[in-house]
Amino acid sequence: MKLRPRPAARHAKGIARLGALSSSASPGFTLLELAVVIFIMGLMLTLALPYLGGFREAALKSQARRLAGRATYMYDEATGHKLVLRLIFDIDNNGYAAAQLDPYAVQPVFAPDTTMSGRPVMLPAAIRIRDVTVEGIGTFNRGTIATNFYPEGYVDATVVHLEDASGDVMTLEFSPLTGQVAIISGDVMPPGMKVPQ
Repeated sequence: MKLRPRPAARHAKGIARLGALSSSASPGFTLLELAVVIFIMGLMLTLALPYLGGFREAALKSQARRLAGRATYMYDEATGHKLVLRLIFDIDNNGYAAAQLDPYAVQPVFAPDTTMSGRPVMLPAAIRIRDVTVEGIGTFNRGTIATNFYPEGYVDATVVHLEDASGDVMTLEFSPLTGQVAIISGDVMPPGMKVPQ
């Protein structure tokens, strides 16, 4: 009669065999495994690379919307509170700020807007104010230039070009009668804009 090994004994033999196999195998990766991992990483990078440009463009659009929102808000505030507000573009320092003038004061003078909505805004390093054109004043690509919002419900006709590090441009056009700001992708100068020569 043949004796069968008991299950516990079979289990112990299996563990002993696995121990012998694992001690003979060298730790680490084979060349084939490394090649597969590098291929997968390259494929993922190839698929993700086109979207990185989208992030850069999204940052430019975000800053354009932020500036347009500030301008629309200032238009509404000027007409609602009967104030003259000024949006000052500091091109050298790559930012903009708000100032206000009370037209009914004894000695009207522009003072910085100290409210939360009037805080100065500095653009990120990758995005810059390329130039600002105000009708009747001209185009500036250095220094400061200002756009005024009047209590009667109009704003100086203004065009702002924002540019990112790759050279993509967004154009913001301030409508003088409605105060609305159009955001246009690309380098655009409206045909009706009268700029002194």
